Amino acid sequence: MAPNPQCAALAAAKDKKGMSYAQIATAIGKSEQHVIDICTGASTPTNDEFNALARVLGITSAPPHDAAHATK
Repeated sequence: MAPNPQCAALAAAKDKKGMSYAQIATAIGKSEQHVIDICTGASTPTNDEFNALARVLGITSAPPHDAAHATK
């Protein structure tokens, strides 16, 4: 199975911004573990969660919209 492009985009943006999972979690009002789960692909984000993460991490391009990468 190919890596989820959303996860890859989040991980790359996190590294580029130099933010910790805890900082991201605080910024979007979610638990650190939930952010880790989303960023590592263990959990699928809702559209609102992905959009919040994208805003915090400075992601400006849209995520893929196919069945394999759909948000909840």
